[in-house]
Amino acid sequence: MIGNSQDVPLSKALLEQRGFTNSAELSVEDGQLTLVPTAQVRADWLERFAQATDIEQAKDLDYPPAATTNIEWDEMEWYW
Repeated sequence: MIGNSQDVPLSKALLEQRGFTNSAELSVEDGQLTLVPTAQVRADWLERFAQATDIEQAKDLDYPPAATTNIEWDEMEWYW
């Protein structure tokens, strides 16, 4: 016990089996404590990129980079 807190020991094997890694969310609802593993941000990005079709990837290339666009005021002489 630390201060007003109490520990609830849970085995590492149980936590790993239920998908817990480094963090979790604890909530209280209807008198029950619920402990849920937090979603790992970007966990599925590698799979999603691998599944993307060439057409989907080409959509990202439809717009030229800003450095290659011809803007009139870029052509004008600057005075300081």
